Amino acid sequence: MKPIVRVDSVSKRYRIGANAAAYHTLRDTLASAASRLRQPFRRNSKPAYETLWALDDVSFEIAPGEVVGIIGRNGAGKSTLLKILSRITEPTRGRVELFGRVGSLLEVGTGFHPELTARENIYLNGAILGMRHIEIKKKFDEIVAFSEVEKFIDTPVKHFSSGMYVRLAFAVAAHLEPEILIVDEVLSVGDASFQKKCLGKMGDVAKAGRTILFVSHNLGAVTQLCSRGIVLKQGTKVFDGDTPAAVSTYIDDMRTSSSSIEFVDEPDKDMQILSMSVVSADGEIISAHPHTESFSIMLKYRVSNWTEGAHVCLDVFTENGTRLLWTTDVETVEDLLVERKSGVYAARVTVPEMILTPGFYYFSSGIYAPNRMKPFDHRESAVSIEILDGGSLLANFGIKSHAATTIPLRWETRMENGEGPCR
Repeated sequence: MKPIVRVDSVSKRYRIGANAAAYHTLRDTLASAASRLRQPFRRNSKPAYETLWALDDVSFEIAPGEVVGIIGRNGAGKSTLLKILSRITEPTRGRVELFGRVGSLLEVGTGFHPELTARENIYLNGAILGMRHIEIKKKFDEIVAFSEVEKFIDTPVKHFSSGMYVRLAFAVAAHLEPEILIVDEVLSVGDASFQKKCLGKMGDVAKAGRTILFVSHNLGAVTQLCSRGIVLKQGTKVFDGDTPAAVSTYIDDMRTSSSSIEFVDEPDKDMQILSMSVVSADGEIISAHPHTESFSIMLKYRVSNWTEGAHVCLDVFTENGTRLLWTTDVETVEDLLVERKSGVYAARVTVPEMILTPGFYYFSSGIYAPNRMKPFDHRESAVSIEILDGGSLLANFGIKSHAATTIPLRWETRMENGEGPCR
C-alpha cells in the first residue's frame, strides 16, 4: 500500500544566540567587519550563536488510516516535526511527501484572524485547508454545534477565552474532513469533558479511514487512540512500533530524568521558571524517598514584567502520564490581584507523608494568567522521584494499595448497639 505520509531523513537546524537572525542590517555587517579587523588573529573564538538540531535524520512512513502517536520529552522535536508536516517550516535536510489534504491544529487559534467573527473564521480556516465554500457550508452547523459557541457565532474571536478558542479551532480542523489530521498538545487547554469529546471525535475520524498524527503527554489518550507510537529523543527517532511498547520506551526514558534541573535564563520572557528540584525535609536533593516521609518541590522563578492574575502552578503525574494532582500558589481572587515585584522568587511545595504510594512520579510547572491563551512559561515533566515503600503497618502485613494516592480520610466506627469502642 502506498504511504500517505513519507518522511525521509528529515533534519531541522536552528541558530540560537545573539547573531542567530537570518539577515543583518548594513550596520550589523559593518560592525562585524570592524570587529574582525580589530582582532584578526584571535584564536579559539566562539561564534556568537549556537547550532541546535531540533530534528536529526528522522525517517518513517505512515499508511492511510493509521493513527500514530508521537511522544517524547519537551525539546524532543515533536512540535518541529509537526510544523514541517504542516508546511509551516521547511526542513534543513531531507524530504517530506504528503499525499492528501492536511488539517492541523498546532496552536490555539492557528489560522484564525482575531478581528473576524467565529462565523467568518470558520470559512477562512476552511479555505486555508483547501475546502470549497459549498463544502464548508455543508459542515457549518456540525462545526458550530460541536464547538458549543452558538451564542457567540457572530462575535469577534479576540473576545473568546482560550477554551472557546480551542473548541472552535478543533471543531473546524476535525469536521472539514482532511485526509491527514495533525493534532498537537493544544487539547490540554480545554476542560475534561471537552477533551473527552475531542478524543471521541478523533476516534470517529480514525474509523472513517483518515490518518491522524497525535502529539500528547497524556499517555492514556495515546494508548486509547493510537495503534502505533513513535518516540523522539533529542531530535532523533528512538522507537517506532506498537503503542504499548512505545509508551514503555518513553516511561523508561522518563525514569532517568533528574531530580534537579536549571533552565537557561531567557530575558525576553516576562516571567520564567529558572529551576526545579525535589528535596527532602532538610533540603537535600533526592531521587528516591520513602512514602512515610514528606518531601518538597523547590521552584525558583523570575518576574520581569508582571501581568495581573499571573500565578504559578505545579502538576504531579504518574508514570503512565495521568495527571494526579494540581496545585497553585494562590487561593482566592484577591491573591491573583496582588502584584509581584520584579525579581527572583523561591517557592517550596511540600507533599505530606503517606500521600503518594510507591512508584514513579513526575512534576511539571508553569506560570499562567486567566484568559491568556499560552502560559508565560511551562516545564513539562521537568523533575521526577521514585517513592519507595517506607515499611508502613499495612505493608508489613502484605496489604498494598493499587491507587496512586492514599489521602488520609477520617473514619468513625462503632457497634450498632453502642457497646463497641469508637475509632
